[in-house]
Amino acid sequence: MGKEQVMVIGLGRFGSAVARELERLGHQVLAIDRDEEQVNDIAPDVTHALQLDAADEGALRSAGAGDFQTAIVAISSDAEPSIFATMVLKRLGVRTVIAKAGSQLHGEILSRVGADRVVLPERETGLRLAHSFNVPNVIDYLDVAPNFGIEKIRPPASFIGKSLGELDLKTRLGLTPIALRRGQQVFVNPARDERLAEDDELILIGRDDKLDQLRG
Repeated sequence: MGKEQVMVIGLGRFGSAVARELERLGHQVLAIDRDEEQVNDIAPDVTHALQLDAADEGALRSAGAGDFQTAIVAISSDAEPSIFATMVLKRLGVRTVIAKAGSQLHGEILSRVGADRVVLPERETGLRLAHSFNVPNVIDYLDVAPNFGIEKIRPPASFIGKSLGELDLKTRLGLTPIALRRGQQVFVNPARDERLAEDDELILIGRDDKLDQLRG
């Protein structure tokens, strides 16, 4: 998993969860909110924390927003600031803007003004987003316990054509394949002689640091 500099705007429950987990995963996080208390609360847990209004294009520019490859707009108070921040970030040249939506309509507007990915929090928790935001082969992540989770991945190129027995993920990494999805078929507790194909989805359970070794 490539490490990145990530800007997280909006430090409510969702944004704070994203920011803290991204930092724990080894990314450099700049956390931004207009509420001083929220900024002070998260400051010890991230690389940098700034109090500023994301609706102020000059302030975002001064904060170096244009230098970031990825920004997550997690503003939860109302739609307008998140829409404006998304537009500004794209204008400043941020490659990937992921924006939290409060409703389907809000999400459609965010997409139209440039959001590269829209997150509806009822479907996707902050932890899951942090684990999958820039990882091409990770489809989904579910937090089970501290430092332990379930992850759905597209098999890396090195896995294609190999059987689960040959890969021996349980012995090598302590990762247990709990399901394999192939088209409309789902194999629970897949057999060791099952060979992985390019469009398969593999669901694994194990420690985060071991799951991390499959990413990238």
